[in-house]
Amino acid sequence: MTDTTDVYGPIDFVLIEFPGDNLKGKAAEALLELVDAGIVSIFDILVISKEADGTFSGIDIKDLDADHVGSFTTFAGSSSGLLGDDDIAEAAGAMEPGTVAVLIVYENVWARRFVAAAREAGGQMVASARIPAQTVMEVLDAADAAN
Repeated sequence: MTDTTDVYGPIDFVLIEFPGDNLKGKAAEALLELVDAGIVSIFDILVISKEADGTFSGIDIKDLDADHVGSFTTFAGSSSGLLGDDDIAEAAGAMEPGTVAVLIVYENVWARRFVAAAREAGGQMVASARIPAQTVMEVLDAADAAN
């Protein structure tokens, strides 16, 4: 068995924007299912609010109630210290005015054994990229339409 004690899977982030001033739907429940299944581990979750005039603020979930963040309250206190003011500003730059978003930094726990085995064999990561799901869907739809 490969030792995964000192190994992390790939660390990613997502910024999910919601209209208005609250986080709605079942996104938090779906994220909790991934955590409970051992697929991902949460490093940080931060709520970012961007006003109509473009001003923004990062808000710790523990400072909000369920009326605004829904089930994301489950993740209150999820803070590793990886996110800083520059990250909040960059995330806010991607957001539309008058929205709220959740910025999630997570580890792909499912990959730990693979990463450990590759390191054990002398392998090292030389490149990595993520293809957005929307891009994949568009390309596959275009390929289907061409056939």
